[in-house]
Amino acid sequence: MAANPIFPTPSLTLEMQKSGDTVTVQCHGKLVTETTSILRDEVRALIPQFKTVVLDLTDLKYMDSSGLGTLVGLYVSAKRGGTQLKLINLSDRIKELLRITHLSSVFEGYGEYL
Repeated sequence: MAANPIFPTPSLTLEMQKSGDTVTVQCHGKLVTETTSILRDEVRALIPQFKTVVLDLTDLKYMDSSGLGTLVGLYVSAKRGGTQLKLINLSDRIKELLRITHLSSVFEGYGEYL
């Protein structure tokens, strides 16, 4: 079945920058049900290779509950793998989402954070 052009599929693209034992993953687009597997699969592959994975959410335009669940799942996977998962550059909306779900204390950040 062809995609309906009236309702375009959301997109998520990732850029990675490696520096020593840290990798920063810049997220561009929307982290929603249709795109969570992109982030989940890429970050899970990075966890065994790095001590710290930083998710830069500067250009993340929107995140739904599936996206939030993906962040929590990645946090658990990272912790089990001995890797730190950190979030940076959260929009006010995402900060509020983490605050009202009581997850702001779970995630550590670098620089511009909660």
